[in-house]
Amino acid sequence: MSSRIKNEYHPSEVSPPGETLREVLEERQVSQAELATRMGRPQKTISEIINGKAAITPETALQLELVLGIPARFWTAREQDYREYLARAAQEAEMARQAEWAKALPFNRMVKAGWIEPAKEKSEKVRRLLGFFGVSSPEQWEEMYSLSQAAYRRSTTFDADRPALSAWLRQGILEAYQIPCMDFDRKRFVRGLGAARALTRETPEVFQPALVDSFAEAGVAVTFVPQLPKSRVSGATRWLSATKAMIQLSLRYKTDDHLWFTFFHEAAHILLHGKKLVFLETGKHEGELEDQANRWAAHFLIPPTEFAELAKKTVFTKQTIIDFAETIGIAPGIVVGRLQHEGLLPYSHCNELKKRLEWVDQPD
Repeated sequence: MSSRIKNEYHPSEVSPPGETLREVLEERQVSQAELATRMGRPQKTISEIINGKAAITPETALQLELVLGIPARFWTAREQDYREYLARAAQEAEMARQAEWAKALPFNRMVKAGWIEPAKEKSEKVRRLLGFFGVSSPEQWEEMYSLSQAAYRRSTTFDADRPALSAWLRQGILEAYQIPCMDFDRKRFVRGLGAARALTRETPEVFQPALVDSFAEAGVAVTFVPQLPKSRVSGATRWLSATKAMIQLSLRYKTDDHLWFTFFHEAAHILLHGKKLVFLETGKHEGELEDQANRWAAHFLIPPTEFAELAKKTVFTKQTIIDFAETIGIAPGIVVGRLQHEGLLPYSHCNELKKRLEWVDQPD
């Protein structure tokens, strides 16, 4: 996260502001009883302040300023620092008790991927994880990232590790927030999808930044986030706001036909389905909405009429596939994947026409 706060200093111990007040009174040889009289406050109140049992309120700070000549802002700052110290100490103790929750999350993998800063202490790991997810406790994490929510649409055979998947989804959101986007424009989005068909023939160095830039102008943030072990997800679609959508891709299967079909499948969710749902693609699309997205992606990549003509052939050679792909303007690997999916080409044939894709710095 580029906005992560660094170089913060939190002292290991902060004394109550009453200690400072005691020192001032001793130095000036003023008794608690005299101070109480000068302030018009009960002596018991002054005693409780000095012993840390009562807080220095803004009104008390102003009185101390008049009586002792020490600015009210000094006393309010000391009080604030002390109360923050007490709250932080209580939070640290609570975080130490939350270490079991942190164990379920792939902290070390997240560190290696550069998503989160390293930490040695259990409580600090909990703190970093809560900060990453933008929640205040494991209970809030459970509420925000429970994949049983009605908002999530996924395969019924879903078997991903939920903590790993939640981390992958969160990283995608954080990266999407960093992509400046115009308000969503359906016509511009559809035009961008047409241009994206041609990008299927390009290398990642060309198509990745081109997708991000062109779809940002249409109101869609496209993020490429390497999957974590056991996350078992190839893509996700969600609306970040009423005017900004997100498509997140993982390169799970690492070939261009899978990547591009996933991308256009996710795009179909944006065009065809509601803004309140979150779609997770695990490789097995089941259900009416997934079927709709499947058909749309398949037909957009290879128009039905052209595919029907290709399907009439009884033998598919590499050159036949290359020529057909050239004619309709897409990568030949996509054609191979479609033929294999339709049962017209064995899964062992023509796979060399698929481009292998790898992350430059993906964790092992």
